[in-house]
Amino acid sequence: MLATESSPVNLSSAVRQWAEGACVGALVRGAGWLPRRWACRFGILVAGLLALVSPRLRRVGQDNLALAFPELPEPARTRLLWGCIANLGRLFGEFSQLPKLHAGNIAELVEYEGFEHFAAARAQGRGVIFFTGHLGAWELSAYAHALYGHPLTVLVRPIDNPRIDALVRHYRTRSGNRILSKHRDLRSLVAGLRRGETVGILADVNVQPQHGIFCPFFGRPACTSPLVARLARRTGAVVIPGYMVWDARRARHRLIFEPPVDLARTTDEAHDIAENTARLTRRWEAVVRRYPDQWLWIHRRWKSQPASAVNPTAVPDGATFATLGRD
Repeated sequence: MLATESSPVNLSSAVRQWAEGACVGALVRGAGWLPRRWACRFGILVAGLLALVSPRLRRVGQDNLALAFPELPEPARTRLLWGCIANLGRLFGEFSQLPKLHAGNIAELVEYEGFEHFAAARAQGRGVIFFTGHLGAWELSAYAHALYGHPLTVLVRPIDNPRIDALVRHYRTRSGNRILSKHRDLRSLVAGLRRGETVGILADVNVQPQHGIFCPFFGRPACTSPLVARLARRTGAVVIPGYMVWDARRARHRLIFEPPVDLARTTDEAHDIAENTARLTRRWEAVVRRYPDQWLWIHRRWKSQPASAVNPTAVPDGATFATLGRD
């Protein structure tokens, strides 16, 4: 009886996954046939249309921008929101073009800024954590870095639809990068860092309170994963903020590496993890403030909030403990 009742549900889920996968695959491969400029324009058009028919998406973006920039007039915040949406469309266009990129032509599209910071970190002989987030063409950043001769391991959350996940994974790894799952591959990630490898981690999304640390982000508590700080503490890896931004004036992407984050290293591991997570969050806020129209404002970054009935343990610089967890 149970099997009979569950079969329609499973069939419906499988059909939905197949349909979603077929639709996304057709869009990506179809855009991939276009010249790059037209693929990006197509992506921007599609993103704009989706935003127009999704008031909830626009509302999330508007609410986030009001929290982050209360001093800006509403028209200015609206321009930032539509800049964010255009950036997502451009990201889709660039993603569709990844198979066309190779070591011989990547310099025509992506140039480095601050590469010396990455080179100096690598020269130390320790692992390097490419600390990044959902800014600019983030899918292109690691891809381009590998084509320039610096492949890395990227930690990701698998996409719920396995058909779409397989497609995205195939595109992401074409330049030589390795993909690890945040759900099952953390031991392999630690081992790689201890061997001196480079790891890329997007660390600017909301996490559940039991998995994160509340840190100020644009003046409001944001529940943030302590993974980067924990990995750096346990492996001795250098943490380098790296991100890609679109330079409209020059019609090129810039892959920017900043100086390494100065991390606290004391005998108190819990203190260091919380303090360093707060420092990393401040560095990322500074990046977003420089390029506000290229960040993912439609993500509910402040969804998790501290429970008013709980008095969290205070730590330096305004961070607060949730549950750090252990390996």
